[in-house]
Amino acid sequence: MKKLRVNAGKGYDILIEEGLIENCGAYIKKVKNAKKVCVISDSNVFKLYGEIVKDSLVNSGFEVLEFVFIAGEESKTTSSVVSMVEFMAENEMTREDLVVALGGGVCGDMAGFAASIYLRGIDFVQIPTSLLAQVDSSVGGKTAVDLPQGKNLCGAFHQPILVIIDPKTLKTLSTRFFADGMAEAIKMGCIKSKSLFEKIEKNDLKNDLIEIIYECVALKAGVVERDEKEHGERALLNFGHTAGHAIEKLHNFSSISHGEAVGIGMLIVCEAAEKKGLTEKGTKNRIEAVLKEYSLPTTVDDSLKCIIEAMSADKKRTGSSIKFVLISEIGNGFIEPIEYKNIERFFGV
Repeated sequence: MKKLRVNAGKGYDILIEEGLIENCGAYIKKVKNAKKVCVISDSNVFKLYGEIVKDSLVNSGFEVLEFVFIAGEESKTTSSVVSMVEFMAENEMTREDLVVALGGGVCGDMAGFAASIYLRGIDFVQIPTSLLAQVDSSVGGKTAVDLPQGKNLCGAFHQPILVIIDPKTLKTLSTRFFADGMAEAIKMGCIKSKSLFEKIEKNDLKNDLIEIIYECVALKAGVVERDEKEHGERALLNFGHTAGHAIEKLHNFSSISHGEAVGIGMLIVCEAAEKKGLTEKGTKNRIEAVLKEYSLPTTVDDSLKCIIEAMSADKKRTGSSIKFVLISEIGNGFIEPIEYKNIERFFGV
């Protein structure tokens, strides 16, 4: 088993090994002696792993509740989280009880947010079942839901007390949603590790998948420890996300996935930064080739002007500029604030 300690929040371990999900109850019992556990999952994941997780929790002495929501980004709303919190209250959960997020990034974001606001904060455990959640969103304590005005605008920082990663769950992912997670792994290589990017470039995931997951979470854990609340370095993790979130918004958070949008977002900022001499020539083409290798889209029908307008809708919460994440070369990210009045010029519109 691979094990990694994250020194943020109360401090927690990330455990990575095939088959862990079947014994999740025993690992959770070691960190939390709760009476009740509320398993929050979506309608797709719960059918696959719900009973396995429940049985393991019951066998470890927990009383198990289940809250299952309809799968998809469309469910990532304030009303969904309120329903979760009301469910916990109806079942008289206390501050000593526990939430388990079983699913992908949407589930982890919502369950973590519900845990952060119920009784002003109760503990939760992440059991990510998608590649995107395993390499990125399950670690670091960012929880949120979407608003009509944009993605992840309502949320809180709330660190889990344990992350259980079972790569075996990835075998049930469609090709599209496996690729979705690879976009976040590619992003991590772009901003933090040339060697990780090169490993992904080789496309030998059969031998390297657990190592890639471990390297991604190790890199992210380091960033989170140094900048838990995103006052500086942690913003680097948003490479491709500013344009990506705008693209998701333009598609009503439905027809294009998060990873797909982030991949396109990385190309948009790289192309502009290369023209400005801020990014090494050829970087955009290299990233584009890797995205294609994993069957990720590299273009979108929306015009660049529309994407920029959607990005600029964030003006209320970012002041007079947007902090764009750029890379000088593969493996080296940096933050470049650009004033709103100069954004169109930066992108050559």
